[in-house]
Amino acid sequence: RAAPATGPRRGRTVSAAARWREALAAWAIPPTILEAAPVSPFGFPTEIFVSRAERARDDDPSAVVARAALGDGGSVLDVGAGGGAASLPLAPPATRLVAVDPSRELLDAFLRGADARGVGAAAVEGAWPDVASATEVCDVVVCHHVLYNVADLAPFLAALTTHARRRVVVEVTDRHPLAWMNDLWSSLHGVSRPDRPCAADAVAVAAEIGIEVQREDWVRRAAAGGYARREDAVALIRRRLCVGPERDGEIERFLGDRLRQDDGLWNAGPRETQIATLRWEP
Repeated sequence: RAAPATGPRRGRTVSAAARWREALAAWAIPPTILEAAPVSPFGFPTEIFVSRAERARDDDPSAVVARAALGDGGSVLDVGAGGGAASLPLAPPATRLVAVDPSRELLDAFLRGADARGVGAAAVEGAWPDVASATEVCDVVVCHHVLYNVADLAPFLAALTTHARRRVVVEVTDRHPLAWMNDLWSSLHGVSRPDRPCAADAVAVAAEIGIEVQREDWVRRAAAGGYARREDAVALIRRRLCVGPERDGEIERFLGDRLRQDDGLWNAGPRETQIATLRWEP
């Protein structure tokens, strides 16, 4: 269920967009921990995005509903594209792919992937919706695992809608994607972390601006992509936790069987992830 409509002060009505923004703000890393971090805890290595794009499935529910809107062909806009995991599996039938991402390195990886599939492609460097006015309208818009990085969600969703002729398909985890690490934060730092916002909160923001979302819930049973080396998977978790390599032994113990190999690649995280596919027509 969505969060209640009242804020901390009794009687104060809070919009769904404000609740989303406040819930995301609660994820801020305590300043003393952030300042002591050996490296920035934010972002992902390019390797993980490329690996996910290479192993992305074309029969996941999100791909199925996007392909249904394409029919025999059409163009796809991939917002927050990374390596193209959301859009590359759609070609064919997609005949043109357009990627938006702040990372030039990831856009170059996306373009290589599109070229390997023999599909025409273009890349727009920048953050959404800042670059929306410089981005072409496409038949289908896809946006996978981006929303939890967006504080001001309403204009983000509105810009997705205005750039789709046929359908918007958004994929998110049911809960905040880092909520599974809450026990690690408690064990290493003695810090309690939140578990909101969630997919239902995103749907509430969409409804608030007049978007009627259809939601499909499903389970992703193993991570798509990963690292060739075990220590690289541990290093990502160490980075997220703002600690140095001297804590790797503790991290591995706390991870337990959540540190594993899937199809020959190392991952750290839950074996099953609850996913929500959100779709709507413009």
